[in-house]
Amino acid sequence: MLREINDRAAIEVLLREGPLTRSELEVAIGLSKPATAQLLTRLEQDDVVTKAGVRGGGRGPRAQLWEVNGGVAYVAAVDLTPQVADFVVSDVTGAVLAEYQVPLPVHEGADVVGTFGTALTHVATEAGLAIGDLRRVVIGAQGAFDPRTGLLSSAPHIPGWLGFDVPSRLSEELGVEVTIENDVNLVAIVEMTVGQAVGLDDFVMIWLSDGVGGAVVVGRSLLRGATGGGGEIDWMRVPDPVSVARQDEKPRAGDRFGDLVASPAVVRLAAAHGIEAETGADAVAKARETGNEPFLDDLARRVAGGAAGLIAVVDPELVLLSGDTSRAGGDEFAALVAKRLHELVLPRTPVGVASVQGNAVRAGALQSALATVRRDVFGVNTPSLLGPGRSGAGEPNPIVAIPDSRTEPPSPAPTN
Repeated sequence: MLREINDRAAIEVLLREGPLTRSELEVAIGLSKPATAQLLTRLEQDDVVTKAGVRGGGRGPRAQLWEVNGGVAYVAAVDLTPQVADFVVSDVTGAVLAEYQVPLPVHEGADVVGTFGTALTHVATEAGLAIGDLRRVVIGAQGAFDPRTGLLSSAPHIPGWLGFDVPSRLSEELGVEVTIENDVNLVAIVEMTVGQAVGLDDFVMIWLSDGVGGAVVVGRSLLRGATGGGGEIDWMRVPDPVSVARQDEKPRAGDRFGDLVASPAVVRLAAAHGIEAETGADAVAKARETGNEPFLDDLARRVAGGAAGLIAVVDPELVLLSGDTSRAGGDEFAALVAKRLHELVLPRTPVGVASVQGNAVRAGALQSALATVRRDVFGVNTPSLLGPGRSGAGEPNPIVAIPDSRTEPPSPAPTN
């Protein structure tokens, strides 16, 4: 039992910080020099860790480096959109082996499973693998996924993927474990793994782009809800507080939040303020360049109106704005949203902009796949869909190594 705990502690550190020398690992997990050497020998014999060259410098012999054996398991992650599917394959350490972008048919009646399988086979081959070598595939898609039925909903943009149990059908026909997750949930995962939400227990994310979405994280676990619709703020009814006249009549029940802050709505609002733009992100960028504060303030009022309901219920530590419209606004727009939000709710919740660059949906899907496989293979939990429990400082609970005997003191912890 003690050996298993110590092995998991070493693997967790090597996955997070490796490659490391024996002495560095000894300090990180708190075991003695002999115990750490025995641990590495044991893990090497089990093909869990492998030598990773040497570290030179200074006097004396060069130190051997150790890392987790990436060939223990492989995963794939996919960002599925109506325009393109973006694939990546990595080993269990997260090292990327192959990437592939390809348009896939998503219209009603299309062979979405067959074409997806062909693309997955291609990227696996590029990585030197077969589909059967993959331990897990995670797909990120716009829409709500119901874990009870396996059905996607709120996804009219990919009608070919509707009406069937997506993970069960794909897993059965491809022979690999496949899961599907809401795209904004995956962005939230990568933000709490390597982005702005590292170390936070509770936060909400609002995605502003061609479409609108949200994610709610409580206790470092995604709040999906009974039907997978947790965080789907697109359909929430809110009043429209803008200062300019609207061409359409305001509905008595309030506007759908997505109809107020999705890219087409932002373009219309910009036009009412004298800004011609093709997308919401373009409109926000032009407003910042020209100093059109009234437009930015009206848009901030709309975003704050949707965020207020989340704040009142969840009381999170942070609101994160993501998507291309939010990125175009940057910290300046986030500050405007915070100002208007604080007029509507009691908590003075800070508002920030998501920091992960590149395809954050795909990155989140990869983190999710890695977390599940690392748990299954090594018994190691990582900040992701697995939702580590709370700790006093808000950080994931680390695995702490235990000395092999009561008489063997652990190595001293490093001092900062």
